[in-house]
Formats: sequence, structure tokens, C-alpha cells
Amino acid sequence: MKRKKTIIVTAVLLVMISASIYFYYGVIFKEARNIASEAPDYSVTAKKLIGDYNANPKKADALYLNKTIEITGKATKETDSVIVLENTVFCLFKEKLKDKIIRNNITIKGKCIGYDELFMEVKIDQCSVK
Repeated sequence: MKRKKTIIVTAVLLVMISASIYFYYGVIFKEARNIASEAPDYSVTAKKLIGDYNANPKKADALYLNKTIEITGKATKETDSVIVLENTVFCLFKEKLKDKIIRNNITIKGKCIGYDELFMEVKIDQCSVK
């Protein structure tokens, strides 16, 4: 009886250790997506994107959150690695931007990471200019 208990406890511990290792290496250290090479799930204007979030944030999250999207709009603010479209869509780039594109209509592809209610901006990450 004692031997049977020892085998069961050992098996349970091995399963727990295996699950921990899988989670640690399989989930935490999963390779990041290459957004630049992905086809966009949606192509929208900056005004429509912010309009969707203002109308119904939960529905907009269901559509856009963690999806690759293309956003077209007028660049209204620019720093070294950020472009803001139509004063409402915050686009963060991995590298510093080389060309000044402020006040031009551009299309940016990136991953939507959500709506910032404090600044009333949609945040886009891993951006690239199309």
C-alpha cells in the first residue's frame, strides 16, 4: 500500500514538473510575432478605429485587440519612434523613424494593443509604414 502511494505521488509530481517546464518555455518564451510580415486582419481609417472604440470599447476590442491591422490617416504628431494619426491613434515603432512624415496621409500596419481611456487613444504596437 505504501509503495502504491509513493508511485502515485511521484507520478503527480512528474506531471506537475512537466507542465511547469512546458508553461515556462512554451508560453513565456514564445517567439514574438513578426507583424511586418503578417497579412492585416483589418484595414481601417484612424477615424473609424477611434469611432468604433468610442461607440463600444468591448465590441471594438473583440474586433481589433491583438490583431494585425492597417490604419490610414493623417500624421499629426511625430517623435523618434512614435507617430500619432488623427490625434487619436498612437503608433509605436521598434526603431527610430528616419523620414519626417508629419501632416501626410499614411498607412501604418501594426498590432492593436487596446484603448487608453485616459488619453482617449488607440494604441498600436510593432508598427511599420506601408
